[in-house]
Amino acid sequence: MLPARVPVLVVGGGPAGAAVAWHAAQAGLDVCLIDRAHFPRAKPCAEYLSPEGVRQLEVMGVRDALAPESVSTIVGMGVFAPSGARIRGEFAGRGALARADAGVVPPSGIGVRREVLDTALLHHARAAGVQVVEGVHLEQLCTDGRGRVTGATVRTVDGVRTIHAECIVAADGLRSVVARRLQLAHHARWPRRVALVTHMRGVEGIAAHGEMHVRRDGYVGLAPVGGDVVNVALVVPRRDAAAMAGDAAGFLDAWIARDAGLAPRFAAAQRVAPVRATGPFGARARRVAVDGAFLTGDAADFFDPFTGEGITAALRGGALLAPFLADCLRASGPDSRARVRDAYGAARRALFIDKWRVERLLGVAVSMPALLDRAARVLARDRELADLFVGVAGQVVPPSAVLRPRTLLRLFT
Repeated sequence: MLPARVPVLVVGGGPAGAAVAWHAAQAGLDVCLIDRAHFPRAKPCAEYLSPEGVRQLEVMGVRDALAPESVSTIVGMGVFAPSGARIRGEFAGRGALARADAGVVPPSGIGVRREVLDTALLHHARAAGVQVVEGVHLEQLCTDGRGRVTGATVRTVDGVRTIHAECIVAADGLRSVVARRLQLAHHARWPRRVALVTHMRGVEGIAAHGEMHVRRDGYVGLAPVGGDVVNVALVVPRRDAAAMAGDAAGFLDAWIARDAGLAPRFAAAQRVAPVRATGPFGARARRVAVDGAFLTGDAADFFDPFTGEGITAALRGGALLAPFLADCLRASGPDSRARVRDAYGAARRALFIDKWRVERLLGVAVSMPALLDRAARVLARDRELADLFVGVAGQVVPPSAVLRPRTLLRLFT
């Protein structure tokens, strides 16, 4: 049942929303989380968590709650360049561990379906005291005469009602309704890509590594997600959206069938889930906080799915935001609330700035096949450097480790 008033209202029940709600409840805050979906629900996503993402699950007590048969261990990543050169690195490889904080981050990531993960996260949020209400659509935000967000008008099967809140958290994803209502949503011109995602059985050669197959007209990510099921995600330029609109499954099948490297591995594969579309990607909110409202997860920023770090970033961002919600509730006036907003924006930037830089570096490489081919040849023969890059992708190693001029020089010499 929806409350009439609550200190913290979280909009969105994915990893970002569940994480911020759980951490806020652990800090003693009264939290209500709403989502338009009913869980478990499918979500187009790479469904991969890096070692740092696994650590976040361990902090929340969620990792051990995931049934073993619903999770696949991922020890590293393999990247196949357009030229055919193969890069393979491990999170716990020599090049990664040389720069990692030993024992702080688990040595492997996992693949897990969102139906499983999101349900587990919400279960733990409920157990922590969060009021979770499903099937709730946000209609409008409420503001006072000075522009401060004071609540939300929502719709359920029982009708429309208003929830008054001291703080609202937008954790409602890439197409955030809250960000749009606050006129904070901003979509970049580059890179503008869309994706098709499905689950398949019978894909040959899948082991304990995630895979990225980069081609001149897009890339395909493969990740085991429990049992013998593989997440298959095709990412292509937005200009292909019209071609896939009428028959997404046919577009995906035809794309793979044309690829000499992938087609033989899919010869006996069977699709076990619908093909779902998502995107376009490349979004960052103009601000991550206004008076009475905070953005986190994909609602705050999402560059490109190549690194597969969306879930991990959502969990980390949720954990980061919770103390600022407590500070906001204690704030005595507009000036003190403004200081909280500024502090949150600065903290989020400090946490993710190097990650954003690495993402853009990879975005340039993926968009320029000749550049990626050159880097791939170097990484294919320099396993230590490959481990370092994969360690950064898994957040075992700080992103700054690959942004040093000496490291970048090694990459192209």
